[in-house]
Amino acid sequence: MALAMNNDKVLVEAFGQTTGTARLIKQIVLVIAGIALLAVAAKIKVPLWPSPVPVTLGTFAVLTVGAAYGPRLGLATILGYMLIGALGFDVFAGSSADKNGLAYMMGGTGGYLVGYVLAVAVLGYFARLGWDRSVIWMAVAMLIGNAIIYLPGAAWLYHLIDAGLFDASKFSSVWQQTMVWGVTPYLIGDAIKLALAALLMPGLWKLIGNARA
Repeated sequence: MALAMNNDKVLVEAFGQTTGTARLIKQIVLVIAGIALLAVAAKIKVPLWPSPVPVTLGTFAVLTVGAAYGPRLGLATILGYMLIGALGFDVFAGSSADKNGLAYMMGGTGGYLVGYVLAVAVLGYFARLGWDRSVIWMAVAMLIGNAIIYLPGAAWLYHLIDAGLFDASKFSSVWQQTMVWGVTPYLIGDAIKLALAALLMPGLWKLIGNARA
């Protein structure tokens, strides 16, 4: 399967102004819209049997923003989202009016939030390579992006469990508890979101035409 490696436009660069003040205004609007999308998506929860936890659209939004915006604009958006969350606004999946800000971000989800930032940059890079134009390559990019989210997320959760949250009455090891708390319940939902994103991005490119040419 051939990829167009000689043209590095990402989806949001295929429309609107590309130079001057108008381009800057467009980018500011995109960052604001992206932050709003991330905040709303994090709060959407869909029950999914047989998974014991509902599926949120937060990961889907994070990886899609990374692919659509590219590495630089994507990073500006995800860092803006993190800043708003650090200031105490209820924008994360598990945050609330009483549980928010830096204290929440340093809790069990802290590693996953770090993974969000890394995954946006990586998905943006893959989009620059043209992977977002192919269903197969977009699926590969999403799989890598999910792994990047899970690695720091599980590592940080393992640290917290090992530091005092280990429940020996229910789990045989810290690693088993980490997997049950932070990995295995989410795999089914993430697989579905991966498939949706792999179809969405190439589909959007077909709708707007061959903007890379």
